[in-house]
Amino acid sequence: MKKIQMVDLHSQYLNIKTEIDKGIQDVIDSCAFINGPAVKNFQEGLEKYLGIKHVIPCANGTDALQVSMMALGLQPGDEVITTSFTFIATAEVIALLKLTPVLVDVDPGTFNIDLKAIERAITPKTKAIVPVHLFGQCAPMEEIMALAKKHNLFVLEDNCQAIGSDYIFNSGSQKKAGTIGHIGCTSFFPSKNLGCYGDGGAIFTNDDELAKQLRVIVNHGMVVRYHHDVIGVNSRLDSIQAAILHVKLGHLDEYAAKRRAAADFYDKAFANNPRLTTPVRYAKSTHVFHQYTLVTRDFNRQALIDQLLAKEIPAMIYYPVPLHLQKAYLDPRYKPGDFPVTEALSESVFSLPMHTELDDEQLKHIVTSVLEFVNR
Repeated sequence: MKKIQMVDLHSQYLNIKTEIDKGIQDVIDSCAFINGPAVKNFQEGLEKYLGIKHVIPCANGTDALQVSMMALGLQPGDEVITTSFTFIATAEVIALLKLTPVLVDVDPGTFNIDLKAIERAITPKTKAIVPVHLFGQCAPMEEIMALAKKHNLFVLEDNCQAIGSDYIFNSGSQKKAGTIGHIGCTSFFPSKNLGCYGDGGAIFTNDDELAKQLRVIVNHGMVVRYHHDVIGVNSRLDSIQAAILHVKLGHLDEYAAKRRAAADFYDKAFANNPRLTTPVRYAKSTHVFHQYTLVTRDFNRQALIDQLLAKEIPAMIYYPVPLHLQKAYLDPRYKPGDFPVTEALSESVFSLPMHTELDDEQLKHIVTSVLEFVNR
């Protein structure tokens, strides 16, 4: 049996090696390493795939979030509502810009931001909501957009884990994750569903004026060369990464189907097990399974992970410490127990290998090993 990886990027590369190698070589031959044709090709391909007017490539997903908040004109002290159950970058950029992060709890089934908790957290200082499409499926965007419209708030989608997911509105119409709010952001970190071979990110919007502002900010605040109209940053997606992403974009739906097939295998194996809860699939969103995350009950999670590692099966905990309990974000507004769902999840979830190259032999070994521990 092939060695099991949490994410098997090498095997994925071998399956598209010819395309990837050509894309990289074309960039090297052109020597257009920054803002070359490969970046434009990928940008246009992603715009078409997402069905959105503007994609602004940038250096990474964290920059995508930061630049977006800069473009929205948020000022120090403005409150931005987001979830406490997410990767640190979501709150990090809020704090870096001297905005006020307002953290809320999540839904116990989908792990996504709790709509009622958002509404309770809105104050006169609230200026934006940042829903995170966690682990591969959308937050309740239709309701969030209605709430934002009611209170005149911006919505900035953190889509770093759910690119390719479809959101289904009550009318039956669909939009891609990241294209529903005023701005959407994503990361192309190598382990993402659409990942490059280094760092990369992108920002999405249908707003022409916002798009202009975003393009200026990612390029040192520069409209005309050496004329800087606003404070900006240096955040560019390099041409080699764009060439790699352009190839992988053509396989993205195929990759999502493979991830769903692996998730189906896991679901069937763990169905109705009283000590494991399989991921809830939100009815208004397709799931692209950036992670496959189980909730444990009545056993030692770390002991299971240790046993899996002994059998050469990796497993991870996303996320062991909620944002409101992180040392860097300790705040007198929050204390242990304030977000019971988030805190319970941090103490009970674990994620199994999830990627495009899992085969039946590996999947059988993983589920057999998990059940061997859980059912003993």
